[in-house]
Amino acid sequence: QERLAESGGGSVQPGGSLRLSCAASQYMTRANYIGWFRQAPGKAREAVALISTGGGHKWVHYSNEDRFAISLDTATDIVYLQLTKLKTDDTAVYFCAAGRSFSIRPEDLAYWGQGTQVTVTF
Repeated sequence: QERLAESGGGSVQPGGSLRLSCAASQYMTRANYIGWFRQAPGKAREAVALISTGGGHKWVHYSNEDRFAISLDTATDIVYLQLTKLKTDDTAVYFCAAGRSFSIRPEDLAYWGQGTQVTVTF
């Protein structure tokens, strides 16, 4: 089963933190960009953070860089999304995604995980 695999979601209180993980070893040769999207109920899927997979300087895109951080562990090919100071509006299903070209449009990324639920609530 060649799909991205997310983990780390859960329920936290506002102000809390979560770290999401995405096992992406099978996509390192197929994708130049990997990262995270999220989709809240009734809302469109939106980009959260993306990072380049190749060598050299990393190119990173953030939607909320003050609170979110993406990283790629090249030893394990695991992509992390550190979510801090979480707000109720961050509640969504978070998806790991990858593609050959950079895009913040979900339809442009070819590879997806099943999603992991992040719920921020009192």
